[in-house]
Amino acid sequence: MFPQKEAISWNIDQVGYADLDGKAGFKMAIHRVGERWYLYSALLWEPGFVILDITDPHKHRYIKHVPGPADTMTFQIQIADGKMITAMEAIPNFLGGHEGPWEHEGFAIWDLEDPENPQQLGVFKTGGSGTHRNYYDGGQYVYATGLPEGFDGHILQIVDISDPANPTEISRWWREGQWLAGGEGGVSAGTLLHGGAYVKGDRAYLPYSAGGFVILDISDKRAPKLVSDLPFSPPFEHYIAVHTALPLQNRPLVIVNSEAILENGAGSLGYAGIVDVSEEEKPRLISLFPLPEPPPGAPYKNFVERGARFGPHNQHQWQYQDVLLNDESICFLTYFNAGLRVYDISDERLPKEIAYFLPPDPTDRRGPWPTTGLIAQTEDVLVDSRGYIFISDKNQGLYILRLSETRTPRPA
Repeated sequence: MFPQKEAISWNIDQVGYADLDGKAGFKMAIHRVGERWYLYSALLWEPGFVILDITDPHKHRYIKHVPGPADTMTFQIQIADGKMITAMEAIPNFLGGHEGPWEHEGFAIWDLEDPENPQQLGVFKTGGSGTHRNYYDGGQYVYATGLPEGFDGHILQIVDISDPANPTEISRWWREGQWLAGGEGGVSAGTLLHGGAYVKGDRAYLPYSAGGFVILDISDKRAPKLVSDLPFSPPFEHYIAVHTALPLQNRPLVIVNSEAILENGAGSLGYAGIVDVSEEEKPRLISLFPLPEPPPGAPYKNFVERGARFGPHNQHQWQYQDVLLNDESICFLTYFNAGLRVYDISDERLPKEIAYFLPPDPTDRRGPWPTTGLIAQTEDVLVDSRGYIFISDKNQGLYILRLSETRTPRPA
């Protein structure tokens, strides 16, 4: 492994770095109160979240760590309407967890009236091992990616939180075969809702991993119905063949991507691409994003050779929040050892890379992955409405970035 000691970027400027008191950040959310801006980051290797004041991203302020329940993964945070939804999921055995039942599972609901001291209002329990990545854009409903008892893989649970102290599941949807307790026969490995669902009007767009890209009719939230689906495996990476499905608001398009799982290129090809849903009963893949190329002078000819995971992971998602960037001509996508990649998607038939940022490799280990050494692994990305970009890493804190005001041609 050739250590990368400094950040390498093209058309992206680094604004700052938040070490998070030696913790590794993961999924993020932003909240604004008056003139003050706050970023909340879930943690990757321990339960809980941290709070930063990002009113001036050049001089951010670390506020506190809010611990989560022991033996629980709290990977994701969603914020809307002054409420925060934090996922709680049982730690699997291979990461040091235990067999169920689990006391702390589902998701917690918080009030952010005092943004520096969130107050927990209630907890929804799945009746199983909890939730992974949920969707909440405000209002009455949380679209949870849950794993209730008796199911083979995560499913969609729609939860009414109008009374936060007593959240109530009103419906659920799953792929045929998942309900083992109901006599269904099981599904192929990796057929599960990775989440989160993304709601647009009376449709929910579901990234169902090996189960493909799914469109649901949720005009009756108590009885979701399948509209259509689009398989992605084979030929693409099987286990999380569809990790994210992000519908655009003003174009009948959905940006989809897989998640790289295995290290050192051991799995099938990962991808990011664009699906045309103008005929929603017949969704079709119309383009693929170009694969990231190593920067000039890199000691590896492709990113697989760099080691650890290479492939797409998370997209920036607007989710109707005025504190977040809404620009449907640009896609921000994390790519593990290839850092953050930014694409111009104004022509849906020809996505083009316009910027990238490769963080330096970590200098200390904060978690067990990657197993191949301390190689930077960019996890999540969030962009605020001011244009500041925040990315997290498996063994580092958060990098604060911004697209360069003056763009240059790709370096040769």
